[in-house]
Parts: sequence; C-alpha cells; structure tokens
Amino acid sequence: MRTPLHPPIEDVGLAGVLSALGDPVRLRIVQVLADGEEHLRPDFDVPVGQSTLSHHMKTLRDAGVVLSRPEGTRCFVSLRPELEQRFPGLVAAVLRNLEDATGPAADH
Repeated sequence: MRTPLHPPIEDVGLAGVLSALGDPVRLRIVQVLADGEEHLRPDFDVPVGQSTLSHHMKTLRDAGVVLSRPEGTRCFVSLRPELEQRFPGLVAAVLRNLEDATGPAADH
C-alpha cells in the first residue's frame, strides 16, 4: 500500500475543510474520529460501499482533515491534530451543530 500524501498544514484552507465536511457520510466519519483514536475503515458505520468510502476518505485527506497511516494491508485513519491549531474549535463546532440538529452521535 502506498503512503498517502497529506497537504502541508499551511496549505490547508478553511473553504476546503468546510467543503469536505459538507457531506453527511464524511461528517459521520469525523464523528467517529472525534474520539482522538486511530480507526480502521470497518469502524465507520456508513451506508456506502468500499470504493465510495475510499473516495470520502481521500476527500477528507486531501482537504487536510484526516491522516491516513498504512500498515500492511490495513489503513489507520485519525483526525489531523494540527487542524485544531489551524482552525481552533472548528471541528467541535461543526459536530456540536450536527448533534443539535440530529441528536447525540450515540443515537446514530
């Protein structure tokens, strides 16, 4: 498995991050990652096929939202820690707003 390319944090823009977070599947992925742990793709309970999930992961990675770390045939995904430094409170605010609109993440 190739090592994925992540944009330098200084190249991560607010418009790109917000665009990446503008999809319900990607928001669900970020909800899972908000625990601060690394996750494998089966951890994401989303109603899409593997190729579509890969597309969503690539969109989040290219926007600078997540980090992907391949290990053998597995790929671990986590929220990019520098994102909080670049845009303080952004992910928390988006997730809080999502929960206000849909109820707690545990209900999903």
